[in-house]
Amino acid sequence: MGRVEGKVAFVTGAARGQGRSHAVRLAEEGADIIAVDLCKDMSSIGYPMATPEDLEETSRLIEKHGRRVVAIEADVREADQMRRAIEQGIAELGKLDIVVAQAGVAGMKGEPAVQAWCDVVNTNLVGTINAVQAALPHLSEGASIIATGSLAAMMDVSKVDQPGKDLGGVAYVFSKRALSQYVHELATHLAPRRIRANVVHPTNCNTDMLQSEPMYRSFRPDLEKPTRADAEPAFHVQQAMPVPYVEPEDISDTVLFLASDEAKYVTGMQMRVDAGGYLKWYDYHI
Repeated sequence: MGRVEGKVAFVTGAARGQGRSHAVRLAEEGADIIAVDLCKDMSSIGYPMATPEDLEETSRLIEKHGRRVVAIEADVREADQMRRAIEQGIAELGKLDIVVAQAGVAGMKGEPAVQAWCDVVNTNLVGTINAVQAALPHLSEGASIIATGSLAAMMDVSKVDQPGKDLGGVAYVFSKRALSQYVHELATHLAPRRIRANVVHPTNCNTDMLQSEPMYRSFRPDLEKPTRADAEPAFHVQQAMPVPYVEPEDISDTVLFLASDEAKYVTGMQMRVDAGGYLKWYDYHI
C-alpha cells in the first residue's frame, strides 16, 4: 500500500518542475491525478512556460506508475476553468482528496511592469484561491490542501530602496505572502470539518523558473548578461546550508507527507524546505 493509495489529487502547474514532481511522487505512492497546466507563454514573463508536450510527459510518467491521470490545459487565473477541470477530473476519477496548488510564475524584470505585476498576482495568489475554492465543495473529512509559498514570503522586505523598480519581482513576494495568510485562515476554519490546509515554502529550487535569464539578472545585478555559471555561486546566499538550491523532489517529499494520513493532525503550518534559509533572516522566536 502506498502512502496515498486510492486517493485522487488535483495538481496545478503539473506540466513540469515542482508540479510534475509532486504529481509523479503522489502517483508513485498510489494516487490518481488531475493534472492541470496553462501550457502557454505569458508575454510579461521573461522565460518560457511549459508546453502541451510537457503535460503529456507528466501524464506518461504518472501512467508509468500504474495510476490514472486526467490531464487538462487550463488557466488558474480563471475560476470557471478551475471548476470545469475539477468537475471533469471527478467525473473520470470519482472523487477528490488532495489539492496541490502549485502553479506559479516569477515576474522578476518582467515587462511591461504593470502587466508583470498583474500576471504574477493573478497566477500565484488568485490562481491558488481559484484552485482551492473550486475544490472545496468536493472535499470531505480527511482531505488535504497544500499550497506552494516561497522563502521569499518570509524575508524582511519592509525597507524599500527604490519603489516601483521591479513590479514583477515585488508581486512575487507579495503574492506568496498573501496566499500564505489565505491558507492560514482557511486552515483555521476548515479544522472542525477535519480538512487540513498547509503551505510549503521552498528556497531556490532547481526548475526552469530559477534557471532563467531574469533570475540570473536578479542574483547578479552587477552583470549585464549573466549566465548560469555567473549566477550559480550567488544562489548560495539564500541558504544557510552550503547548497545553491534544492531539487523539486525534495519539496515533493514534504507534499507527500502533508497529503498522507501521517499528517492527519498537521494543519495551518508554514512548512519551510529551505536548507536553513529562514535562519539567515530571523532570530529565534515561537
